Amino acid sequence: MTHVIITGGSSGIGLALASIYAARGARLSLIARSRELLEQAAQKLVTEYGAGSGDIRIETADVAEEQEIQSAISRCIETFGPCDILVTSAGIVEPAPFEEQQSTTFRRQIETNLSGTVHAVRAVYPEMKRRRAGHIMMVSSGAGLIGIYGYTAYCASKFALHGFAQALRSEARRYNVGVSVSFPPDTKTPQFERELGLRPPEASVVMGAVRPWTAEAVASKIAKGIDRRRSEVYFGLTLFLLGRFGPAVRPLLDWWFDRAIARNSGR
Repeated sequence: MTHVIITGGSSGIGLALASIYAARGARLSLIARSRELLEQAAQKLVTEYGAGSGDIRIETADVAEEQEIQSAISRCIETFGPCDILVTSAGIVEPAPFEEQQSTTFRRQIETNLSGTVHAVRAVYPEMKRRRAGHIMMVSSGAGLIGIYGYTAYCASKFALHGFAQALRSEARRYNVGVSVSFPPDTKTPQFERELGLRPPEASVVMGAVRPWTAEAVASKIAKGIDRRRSEVYFGLTLFLLGRFGPAVRPLLDWWFDRAIARNSGR
């Protein structure tokens, strides 16, 4: 039976992915910071998606704390066996213009989105190499492909994930371990609702022009990417073009973004 570990599995994209694998009969390990939300997620998987209560394990941990996440994953592996699929969906976003954002808030996004992914990968990768089997899916963002006004910390963390995934994929390939990275657009999640309240108007000018995806639609595309062992998963034409032809496309988008922001700020 496949053992799937999902960080950030209590809500949003992580929970939507858990529902897909629950329907497939996988054993699920969900990790997040809130036990209450994890318990609600586990109950939903049992009542709505037919998961067996004995096939779900929940663990509270902050991915930014290396010892916490490694201990949590170790307990999951002790219960269900080696990890077959790791999805690193845990992440935070707190937009603000760079000079207005406290250094602790900036650092927290780097520690959660980048280091938190690294910590989780480190907990499963050696065993995957030994078994010569397994797949790692890192959830980046469309903001990992182009810089966005007010998202300096978030973009930095998500751009870095792309480089980490590319380098690790090259190392892992000889051991038959798959490494993927996905670049979701704005997605309707509880975190997205909180983000909108902090989003600078300059960012809304360009980001608000694209309709958000549902968590279920994003999760479906990510699951298919894992099934097909795709190294990169894109959502929509714009993000695909940025991912494949970034140096050519990005200057045009930057020009359009700059003009749109200038028009709406009266400059």
